[in-house]
Order: sequence, then C-alpha cells, then structure tokens
Amino acid sequence: MIAERTKKIVESPTVKIAAKAIQMKREKIDIVDLSVGEPDFPTPQNIKEAAKKAIDTDLTKYTLNMGMIALRQAIIKKFKNENSIDYGLENIIVSTGAKQSLFNAVLTIVGKNDEVIIPAPYWVSYPEMVTVAEGKPVIVPTSEENGFKLSARQLHDAISTNTRALILCNPSNPTGTVYVPEELEALAEVIKANNLFVIADEIYEKLVYDKTRFISFASISPAIREKTVVINGFSKSYSMTGWRIGYAAGGKEVIEGMSKLQSHSTSNASTISQYASLEALSGSQEKILEMCTEFEKRRDFVFNSLNTMTGVSCQRPGGAFYAYPNISAYFNTMYNDTPIRNSDDFVYYLLNDAKVVIIPGRVFGTDEHVRISYATSMERLEEGMKRIKAALENLKTQY
Repeated sequence: MIAERTKKIVESPTVKIAAKAIQMKREKIDIVDLSVGEPDFPTPQNIKEAAKKAIDTDLTKYTLNMGMIALRQAIIKKFKNENSIDYGLENIIVSTGAKQSLFNAVLTIVGKNDEVIIPAPYWVSYPEMVTVAEGKPVIVPTSEENGFKLSARQLHDAISTNTRALILCNPSNPTGTVYVPEELEALAEVIKANNLFVIADEIYEKLVYDKTRFISFASISPAIREKTVVINGFSKSYSMTGWRIGYAAGGKEVIEGMSKLQSHSTSNASTISQYASLEALSGSQEKILEMCTEFEKRRDFVFNSLNTMTGVSCQRPGGAFYAYPNISAYFNTMYNDTPIRNSDDFVYYLLNDAKVVIIPGRVFGTDEHVRISYATSMERLEEGMKRIKAALENLKTQY
C-alpha cells in the first residue's frame, strides 16, 4: 500500500490534458493546442550561448545548495532595481523551477491542520501542496464581476484561529488578473493585523499589459516583506520552461527552512541552468519586451474573439497569457444526444468535435469557465477561435 498522503492528492489535471494533446499530435491529428502555459518563443540566443559556454568550460559541477552566489546577487539586484525591495544573500534561494520553490515554501510554513487561504480561481497545484503539508486549503470564491480579485473583506472573513497563510497569484493563472496597488495595500493591512504569511506567486510578473506597472506584494512595507515569500523564475518571462529554474525570496528563517528541505531532495538547481539564468537577468532584455508586446496583441485578439461568440463572456486579462471565459450558457446543451453538463463536458466536446485543446475551469475551482492559453502563434489562435465558434454554433442552445 502507498502512503496516505499520496492517496489524498490527484495528478495535475493540466499535465494530464497536455499529455493527451501530445498523444494526439503523435497520431498526426491536426489539433489546436490552447492548453499549455508555455511560451512558443525560443529561449533568447544570449541565454542559450551562456549555457553552452558553461558546458564548454566545464562549469557543470555542484553549486551551493541555495544557488550560485553570483546568481543570487543578480536576483538581489533585480529585486532592488525593479521592485524596490532590499534582500541579502540569506534571503534568496534558487530551486529546480518555481514549482519547487512553492512546494518548499508551503512545506516550510504550513503544519498539520494549519489553514491556508486560496482565492478561486487558483492554480491547480496550490491546494494539493497544502494537502501534502497536512494543512487545510480554505478556498475563497472571487467574482467575475470583481475581476476575480480577492478583497480585503473576503480575506478578513476567511481568517480563523488556525489560519497560517495566504497564497496569492499575481498576475493570475488562470484568469490573467492583475492587482493594483490599492488592492494589495488593503490585503496587506489584513495580513499585518493577523500576523499571517503570504506566499506571493509572481512568476508572470513581466507579462503585464496596458502599460500597467507591476507591484510586488513584498514591496508594500518592510513588515510585509518579512511575512512574504516571493516566488518567481525564468520559465514564463524568458521562455525557459524546460530549463527548470526558479527562485524564492523571503525572511531568513523561512529561506533556511526551504534550504533544508531542498538539501534532502534535489540539492542545487542545474548548474548549467543557473549560468543561463544569470545571463537572463544581466543580459539584454530586448527579447523579453518583444515577447510581452506580442502576447498583448494575442490577448487583444482572443479577448475580442471570445466576446463576439454567442453565450460567451470574458473578462479582459491584465497579465499572464490566459483568457478565462464563462461558457456556462452552454451547460444543458446537447451534441449527438450527449449532454454538456459542466466544464469537463464542454472541453471534451471541443476536443472531439473541433480538435481544440483547452482546460476545464473545474480544476481551477470555478466550473463555469475554461482556461484558454494564448501562448501560441497568431495563426494557430485564429484557427482555434474559428473552430471554437463553429463548434458552439453546432450546439442546441438553451439560453
């Protein structure tokens, strides 16, 4: 028999659907894959060259468990210059992807029966990580009308004597929501008053649109900085998903705890990826700006296309590369005598009928929606929107 903790969690649904898409591609099926949160751009050339140089000069040995000093210093400089946050080397740890940083942070902060507030919609792994830590995920629904944002009042009302932390994803996966300074400050007041930790997932930090200025939660005040663990990395902004490299910044005690865990699991992140990441931070940012500009164009196209489809409504994403439309008007419709009752049925209808792969909102905590990634070419997005629109027109609607 396997351990009870493993029975309590489920495999990542997004990974499972991505595997289905990969299998269909192997079978030469012409699918439009709008499921994966992975930029279609290549890793910038200067970053690749830095990795090659590390290999060619034999910089391939173990590093410090917490990451190379030069890389951590570059991360410190990044926080100082871009986010106005002061950290020391003891406040930074480099990990094998932002997901490992998140996992280490949760295991360090959360104990048995501790409650962790998670706004819904949420990234699929947050509740599972809390469960592995023997904590209790407390899901707080947010409203489409309020831009899927957690309010200070909602946070206050969800707190109990067992509450330990809040997990806040900004910009959000799956909604693309971006919080403005006043909203973060209001949440920070509640956090400070109740002495809670915040795990701030800011992996999409550089992908914000409409000339919006991103605000890191830890920058609000020195007191909030000490209670915040910032999670970030290189996968989304620098198109380095397969390099598996991320980092966290936080109070010394928390980072030390994360380092202990990491020393008994992966130890240091890939040395080659660390040298590539050092170049990512210290080299030209031109390609990153180009990617962000292109994502904004794609955002506009997908947002406008979805809102012209009968029965579909979509909030305008402010960041990341996801749209999160409400498709509940198509619940209780039929195709080939098969009912569509929920977001899973809707997704599998599109998969089978239109050969378009998206993610059901149920896995993010809101069954009325689906997640559509626009991290693919405009050509494929145009084809995908055309197929979705045609598939919806084939349904027997009951508005």
